[in-house]
Amino acid sequence: MFGRKGPAGADTGGPQQKGGFLTKLRGVLYGMASHGNVTAALRTRMHLEHLFMFITLGDMLGIPVLPPYYSLRILPYAVPNIESWKQRVFRERDFTDAIY
Repeated sequence: MFGRKGPAGADTGGPQQKGGFLTKLRGVLYGMASHGNVTAALRTRMHLEHLFMFITLGDMLGIPVLPPYYSLRILPYAVPNIESWKQRVFRERDFTDAIY
């Protein structure tokens, strides 16, 4: 019973459980220490990208901020993000969006 080992290759998952435990511990420590900072950094990045798109391509919304020459120079780089940017801008919002 005690000290008895199973057949070779029939590992009970000792190292896997240890890795699982370490993974879980790492997740808990990440959540306690840096999840808020990472979320705030991602939110700041989103707002800066949103502001950049608004300044460069405000013509599409009817708000000319930057002369069209510069907008046309940036347009090839911004084309992949235009559709999602328009959806974010025109999405209905309420006061609970500001909380979260």
